[in-house]
Amino acid sequence: MIGLPSLRALDHTQGTRIWLAVEATDMRCGFDRLAERVRAVMGQDPLSDSLFIFRSRRGDRLKILAWDHDGFILWYKRLEVGVFKLPRLKEGARSLELRASELAMILEGIDMTKLKRVPRYERVTAAQERSEDPERTKGSNREKVAV
Repeated sequence: MIGLPSLRALDHTQGTRIWLAVEATDMRCGFDRLAERVRAVMGQDPLSDSLFIFRSRRGDRLKILAWDHDGFILWYKRLEVGVFKLPRLKEGARSLELRASELAMILEGIDMTKLKRVPRYERVTAAQERSEDPERTKGSNREKVAV
């Protein structure tokens, strides 16, 4: 049996960004219309190395659009019973970036609205120190609280 990485490992080694469209999408949309929604609604490049998630109005269907090196890939899931429980969405947001672990939880039926991330210690590398928001760093410049 193959050993699976932890959710933390998935989140930190992931090079692919994952974007969720906040507003419901017509599930009749195909590759081209979804790619246009990525540009117009999310403000992202559909040819980038990202996953773009769209949900139906009823919340029982998801489509994930991705660009492979020579064309689009479209993944479609319909639940027979229930709806996908998505994370809380910020007022006025058009898209939300997800972690790989959050996408996995959504697909597994975990209610994202009832989850709360608790602060965890995380050692900061020199590269992160240069790019991090100074208000998120607690204590010395060698440690921070990740949320």
